[in-house]
This record gives sequence, C-alpha cells and structure tokens, in this order.
Amino acid sequence: MIQGNSSSRDGFSTKFGVIAAAAGSAIGLGNIWRFPYVLGQNGGGAFLLIYLVFIAAIGIPVMMSEFTIGRSAQLNPVGAFKKIAPGKKWHLIGSLGVVTAFIILAFYTVVAGWTLEYMLQSVRWLLFPESSGVAGLTGDASREFFQEHYESFTNGIWRPVIWFLVMLFFTGFIVVSGVKRGIEKYAKILMPVLLILLLVLVFRSVTLEGAKEGLVFLFKPDFSQIKDAPVKVILEALGQAFFSLSIGMGTLITYGSYIQKKENLANTAVSVAAADTFIAVIAGLAIFPAVFAFGINPGEGPELVYITLPVIFQNMAGGLIWALMFFLLLCFAAITSTISVLEVIVAYLTEQLKLTRKRAVFLSAVSVAVLGLICTVSSDVFAVFNASPDILLPFGGFFIVVFIGWFFSKNSLKKELSSNGARKIGYYPVFLFLVRFVAPLAIVFLFAIGVYNKIINVFPSMG
Repeated sequence: MIQGNSSSRDGFSTKFGVIAAAAGSAIGLGNIWRFPYVLGQNGGGAFLLIYLVFIAAIGIPVMMSEFTIGRSAQLNPVGAFKKIAPGKKWHLIGSLGVVTAFIILAFYTVVAGWTLEYMLQSVRWLLFPESSGVAGLTGDASREFFQEHYESFTNGIWRPVIWFLVMLFFTGFIVVSGVKRGIEKYAKILMPVLLILLLVLVFRSVTLEGAKEGLVFLFKPDFSQIKDAPVKVILEALGQAFFSLSIGMGTLITYGSYIQKKENLANTAVSVAAADTFIAVIAGLAIFPAVFAFGINPGEGPELVYITLPVIFQNMAGGLIWALMFFLLLCFAAITSTISVLEVIVAYLTEQLKLTRKRAVFLSAVSVAVLGLICTVSSDVFAVFNASPDILLPFGGFFIVVFIGWFFSKNSLKKELSSNGARKIGYYPVFLFLVRFVAPLAIVFLFAIGVYNKIINVFPSMG
C-alpha cells in the first residue's frame, strides 16, 4: 500500500487494482451510454477518427500529468497543488475539479439510476412476458415498445428520483469502505465480467441482417457527414475524450495519489486509455449494427442505448436473461465511475477539512442529492449538466498540462515518470512536447473557434 505523509493513508494494493479502478472510472456510462449517441449524432466514423486522435495526442498526456501530480503529492487535487506549488493560485484548478465532480456526479448518477430501472424491468419482462407486453414483439413493434417505455419512465418523476437515490446510496456505501477494500475490490471483479458480456452482444449484433450498414457507419470516415458543423463535432470529440477518460476533474489526480511509487505511470495511463477506447468501440459494435438492422435513427440521442439494446435482447435466444445480466453489469460499470467521482469530493473533505470518511461521504452524498434531484425533475437542467463536460473538463485539463509542462519541477517530473530512476523514460521529450505545446494549444485553438462561431451566430454582421 502507498505510504504518503501519513502511514495510515489508504491506497491500491496491486498493479491490476490500479488499472481496474482507473479503467473502471473511465469505463462506464461514458463509453456505453454517452459515446454511442454522441458518435451517432456527429458523423459516425469521422467522429471516431477525430476522437482517437484526441485520445492519443491529448488524453494520454493529460492522464499522465494527473497521475504525476497525484502521486507526487499523495493528496487530493486541492491539497496536491497547495503542496507542490505553495503560495500560488494553482490550487484553484484543484477546486475547479472538485466543483466539476459535483456537477458531473449529479447528472451521471441520474443516468446510472436508469440502469436499475431497466434491470428491474428485465426481471418483469422475463417472468411475466404476457402481462408486461413484450411477448411476441419483433421488428418495429419491439422498437416502439421500448421507446414508449423509455419516454414514460424518463418523463416521470418518482421512479427516476427513487433510482437516483438508490444508486447514490450504493456509491456512498462502497466509498465509505475505502480505496483498497471498496473501490479496488469491486472494480477487479466487475470490469472483466462486463467485457465478456459486451463481447457476447457484439457477436449477436453483427450477425443481424442489415448489420453491415452499421459497421460502415462506425468505421468508414465520411467527413461530408460533419461539414455542416465541423467545429461542434471536433469540440464534442474533445469533450467526450476527456469525459470518457475521467480527466480534467481531479479523479485521476486523486487515484494517482493512491498509486505505489514502483508502478509505471506511462504504462498505466496507456493501459487505461487503451481499455477505455476498446470498450467504447466495442459498445459501438454492439449498438450500431443493430441500430441499422432495426431501422433506428443513429442520432437518437441519450435514449439510444436504452432503446437499441432491449431490441437486440428481444431478438436473441434467451435474450431477456441476457438483458437482466447486461443491465446488472451496466449498473456496476456505472458505479465504478460514480465512486471515482465521489472519491474526488471525499478525498478533499477528509484531507483539507479533516472530516472523517463517513462524515465526508454523508455530506457529499447529501450535496449531490440536492443537485441530482433538480437534474432529475428538470430536463433543461439535465441538458445543461450533460453538456458541461465538453467545457469544464478540457478547461481543467488545459491548466493541468500547462502546470506540468511549464511550472512543475523537471527533476520531480522525471523522478515520478521513472519511478525514482528505476526505469528508462525514452518517451520523455515527446511527452514534454505534447504537454507544453500540443495539448494546451489544441485546447485553446478549438475553444477559440467555438467561441467565435457562437459570436457569429448571435451577431452575423461580425462575420
């Protein structure tokens, strides 16, 4: 276990635990729920190609930077910046990360609660197919049935609120248990099982009649699909890369503070990014062939997964059993992400405000509950919170790479990346170039274009 300033500080016990927990933070609804519908709305293969470029050129360097800050200080995001840059204002970036964690956790837990609804309904569809209305459904009838269920559920109040609170309770329960006995323990079990189940869905989806069109949409870049709004697509690809990898909000600074000094930060970052990207593509393979096979609009929006996957299950042998298993595992995948975001807030409260872990979890959960309940009952607030990662996460990531590239001690940077000189870091010049120039300039350039386009839309004469 990692030993920081205090010998009692919790931490990850194994390398696999580090990767599973960090990947669990990254792999979740961001990949299986958000990635497919954002890709579907933004040109398919063209969006995927842009997304992959951002993962490699910006995502991995930012992730390594966060790991470096966290492990160097062995503190939460606010405490880490205060320790590394005392007397400076860099700790405000850590504070931004904590605030961003609150916002993201509020809307994310709402969506995570939807998985509980679908898990319960899967039991109902399995045990009582006649009375529930799923018996004998095929094709368009199946799609319409699940679309009506989705709209009925999300437009309601009580069931979404109840599931949101239940998901928040489970998240708090795991975080109270700590890093090694809570976060690491559950992540090491749940993530491999989710992968196996996704691969089964991919096999069924790609063997459907008409699936080829979905594969073409996913893997063949057609930039004519994004010509009407290229800036929007590029910014959403950047935001999705940050959201999917859980970077820019302090999660990986917090997790980095629990990583043992002997671990290879570069290998860990690449492993997490590779696992995250693989799962995102696998999710696309499970969804888009079925989307085209059943005539579903790929730009459906946030409801895409919750309509498409039940249709696939309905057209599989033993499909409702697979539906139950899938939504159970999707629920767990969502939890591995919600616990990582909650841990950012809890680490701040325990280390900066000296609260006990139980009190910190309780206070955090109550605060998130207030925001989440507003998000649950207001579609406008939900839309704003859902769009927030595209702005807040790259903004935080920009200052993180600027700090690492220009203000963090180069000796300390080499020490962390080389595990105190135990391994070679031949990639160091490339990494430094990326965090000094490529990542910050790309983020600034893209945001400048985005702001300019919004100004032009409001004041056309300025164009």
